[in-house]
Amino acid sequence: MAQDAKIMAAALRRYQADQDARKKEWDNRVRTLYRRLPRLAIIERELQGTAAKIILAAFSEGNPDQAVAELERENLELQRERAELLVGAGYPYDYLDEKPTCPICQDAGILPDGGACRCLMAYYAREQNRRLSRLLDLGSQSFDTFSFDWYSNQIWDQFGRSPLENMEMIREICGNYAHTFGPQSGNMLFTGAPGLGKTFLSACIAREVSDLGFSVVYDTAAHIFQRFECEKFGRESALEENAWEDVGRYLHCDLLIMDDLGTEMRTDFVQAAFYRIVNDRLLHRRKTVLSTNLDLEDIARRYGDAVLSRLRGEYQLLRFFGEDIRLLKRK
Repeated sequence: MAQDAKIMAAALRRYQADQDARKKEWDNRVRTLYRRLPRLAIIERELQGTAAKIILAAFSEGNPDQAVAELERENLELQRERAELLVGAGYPYDYLDEKPTCPICQDAGILPDGGACRCLMAYYAREQNRRLSRLLDLGSQSFDTFSFDWYSNQIWDQFGRSPLENMEMIREICGNYAHTFGPQSGNMLFTGAPGLGKTFLSACIAREVSDLGFSVVYDTAAHIFQRFECEKFGRESALEENAWEDVGRYLHCDLLIMDDLGTEMRTDFVQAAFYRIVNDRLLHRRKTVLSTNLDLEDIARRYGDAVLSRLRGEYQLLRFFGEDIRLLKRK
């Protein structure tokens, strides 16, 4: 499972900031409690002192067992007194016990094997969704909110089924793909006229796969090819830098969702860049979802037979048809 270094760095910053905020809140809570119950502060200092004494007694000459036993008895008496003070003041007996929010990594964020704990990966998913939300409306677009109301139940002869039946099938395929995403998953090609739900379902997939902890990049074809051109020829804009980093993300993320394929300028460079994306990601078994208004014949004419052969052999083709939902809503 690949992680984007920039996103992980941002996730770590947010993770540490939340840890610092919890520590500050804890310190404030303790200071407030000590002002209300001064004896608690004395007990805490004595407990820290007995802990050090127990360690020293264990290595002392004479009869260390007896000394350790006496110190442990004192320690237990102090703990009992502390619990009684807390309960008597209306607090839980363990109110001063600092508990980690994650019992797995003890709030370290990193596991003993060096991998990221699931608590840190939750931050990673949220940070990734923030970035995806710059282009996708992840707040409202989900499989649960997908509506079939705009699809007709009238049979279309050229497809042998209705737009409604077709979208019910596509919705199920996309849902299964997102919920079970992993190394065994395939690639998908969405084709069809504008306004039929391709981008909506792309957003649903992006959201679900990101929540599973996989690295997801969503972008339009026009912008992706622009970044490839900047990387190739060193053309950086004032607003966008480090094109090579963007190209690396497009090629190495677990899932690339490339929208509006075919709306970019038609050039030999674009054709070569698209072949590189498709071929490189297939060779390294990285997954891709392509969305386009083009049909397969248009794709062949625009990008060449080599690309079409790979799409036909390695991608699941999902054809969208029906009336433009944007126009129906406007009416």
